[in-house]
Amino acid sequence: MQLAAIVISLVTTVIGTALAARAAAYIYKVVRTGSADSTRFGAPAQRVKTVAVEFLGHTRMNRWGVVGVAHWFVAVGFFSLVLTLVNAFGQLFDAEFVLPVIGDWLPWNIFVELIGTLTTLGIATLIVIRLLSLPSRAGRKSRFAGSIAWQAFYVEYTILGIGLCIMMLRGLEGALEGVDSYDPTYLISYPIVVAFSGVAHGTLVNLIYVFAMLKICISFAWAITIGINPSMGVAWHRFLAFFNIYFKRAEDGSTALGALRPMTSNGEAIDFEDPADDAVFGVSQVEHFSWKGILDFSTCTECGRCQSQCPAWNTGKPLSPKLLIMSLREHAFAKAPYLLAGGGKDMEGEEKATSEQLKDVPAAALAEAERPLIGTAEENGVIDPDVLWSCTTCGACVEQCPVDIEHVDHIVDMRRYQVMIESNFPTEAGTMLKNLENKGNPWGLATKARLDWVKELKKETGIEVPVIGEDIDPAEVEYLYWVGCAGALEDRAKKTTKAFAELLHTAGVKFAILGKEETCTGDSPRRLGNEFLFQMLGAQNVETLNAALEDAPTKRIVATCPHCFNTIANEYPQLGGHFEVIHHTQLLQHLIDEGKLLPVNPVEGLITYHDPCYLGRHNKVYTPPREIIEKVPGLRNEEMHRHKERGFCCGAGGARMWMEERIGKRINTERVDEALSLNPDIVSTACPFCLVMLSDSVNGKKNEGAAKEHLKVVDVAQLLLESVKAAPAADPEQEPVDA
Repeated sequence: MQLAAIVISLVTTVIGTALAARAAAYIYKVVRTGSADSTRFGAPAQRVKTVAVEFLGHTRMNRWGVVGVAHWFVAVGFFSLVLTLVNAFGQLFDAEFVLPVIGDWLPWNIFVELIGTLTTLGIATLIVIRLLSLPSRAGRKSRFAGSIAWQAFYVEYTILGIGLCIMMLRGLEGALEGVDSYDPTYLISYPIVVAFSGVAHGTLVNLIYVFAMLKICISFAWAITIGINPSMGVAWHRFLAFFNIYFKRAEDGSTALGALRPMTSNGEAIDFEDPADDAVFGVSQVEHFSWKGILDFSTCTECGRCQSQCPAWNTGKPLSPKLLIMSLREHAFAKAPYLLAGGGKDMEGEEKATSEQLKDVPAAALAEAERPLIGTAEENGVIDPDVLWSCTTCGACVEQCPVDIEHVDHIVDMRRYQVMIESNFPTEAGTMLKNLENKGNPWGLATKARLDWVKELKKETGIEVPVIGEDIDPAEVEYLYWVGCAGALEDRAKKTTKAFAELLHTAGVKFAILGKEETCTGDSPRRLGNEFLFQMLGAQNVETLNAALEDAPTKRIVATCPHCFNTIANEYPQLGGHFEVIHHTQLLQHLIDEGKLLPVNPVEGLITYHDPCYLGRHNKVYTPPREIIEKVPGLRNEEMHRHKERGFCCGAGGARMWMEERIGKRINTERVDEALSLNPDIVSTACPFCLVMLSDSVNGKKNEGAAKEHLKVVDVAQLLLESVKAAPAADPEQEPVDA
């Protein structure tokens, strides 16, 4: 028995180690096929800290309650119990073997008992959760829909088997030692000790040989399996996740949200005034992704947290962030032999490798290399265009991913090529782009229309809003109010603009606007993929802002649109524009705290607040709008099921505001249905895009008789103004505030 156990274990170990090492080297080579990216190496100490915090703290996973706790024990047990594997090798040769130094140390034995048991219970919990959420039962609602099921179950049952072997060996060790009363050394395995206490010595020895062999063989059979499946992310993520987290985009450890990465070619930012002749615009081949992108694809564990939060997937559209990443991973590994042999196409589509270089490349890899990265099923494309254009760039996938995959950056990179090189994008978006080029706003309205709301406000309230440089000196301005296209030109959003301006006037804040000098920040074209137009609009705005605020004490800007807020604060630094930018809810909360705004008049009703993605997830501004609502007397706030970090998109981000939804349920309808489940009187938000999308859906629900007629959709600024203003005389004929 002992000889057989030794031979089987050692053979399995040698094969498993060799195959796993070979696969690890191959993964490294595949990752290196990506383009250069020199931005991932700064602040090494902070990056190490981020890895430690995210792993030991399980900062993403622990948001999922019992799943996070169970996974923590599995992850910690996987690495911390590796010495039990060493111990098993020793037991093959001597059944009474214990590790030198720590083998008889009580704290170590208690640690093994606790972590071994909790790892086993943890993986059993995860297996049960997976079984209860099988796609065959839950369909698209299962976050495991589309995952490679056999790989996930194989990994889970492997860990379960190892955990059971650890506990069995602990019990057999106690029985062999002759433990006849409770001993803390066998804190949890003592019942197993008792169960085997009457078994003959020779039998116990043989059982130890068997279970030591089982533990080793299960472990290295897993190594063999991952060795012959280098794209098996559900297994390889145990190692790759540390690197993926270390090399994440932000040096400070924050998620890859807010700003988009500058457009690069061969690792260098593209100079749009004088691009290099060989510059690659966007991503049209998998090797055009950076090496970090390929590492992202390789690290995906197929857990489906991104998929479960994705507004597109949840409304019947073909985009699943998980399936997109999996498709890119499988394509990258299938194409890798061709790339590693020197294969590749130049900008004209000509093959760069010689026939001699490609002679040993498998036919399957050559065929994979011919597939278009973006293309329909008929075109044998890797990513369907409907998948690419369904994304709202809401960031839910990036926020939830436990291994820090940067989905939004990859989607936008693919869009950039489609828009700038192929001119292939939804036709409705073309109108928006044309209007921005010609008029500086997506509706194509005359520039002078940007001041219509100023005239309306003066007529309604007598308040005059000054234009910086014309009516007021920059040195007198506390805040430059960036109104934004929607805030200046869209009727519903203009109500927010006027309410905010009136509140600033009431609070005595010295502010001014740019007026006709303001133009679109470029958020929508950039997220659509038209980087050139973003660069043009952004450079114009940065020049205007720098000139307007040159003599201001501080370059402080306040914006009512989260998309403008995000672009000016996070993306204009890429263009040389460095400003202090806040959102209007942040300023309003500050003014309330200072006592400059006093909400005293009750606004009665049940309210639910919708988190704008570009205010919440992208910029972590969750508290100010809620605190404003809390300060308004009469309001009873109730959160929707999906809120804050898990808030659900309105459907307008990622330039989707300008594109029709032709597949599945409308995202704004899904969000309003969730709001209506609370039977609110008011749906509030803090974004003009959200205001428009939610209003459209609420009005549709009213027409269907599915929503109360008095239900209104308003910005928090409108609510605050209603409470701050002196109560008007009662008028039974007065109509309710229109959304």
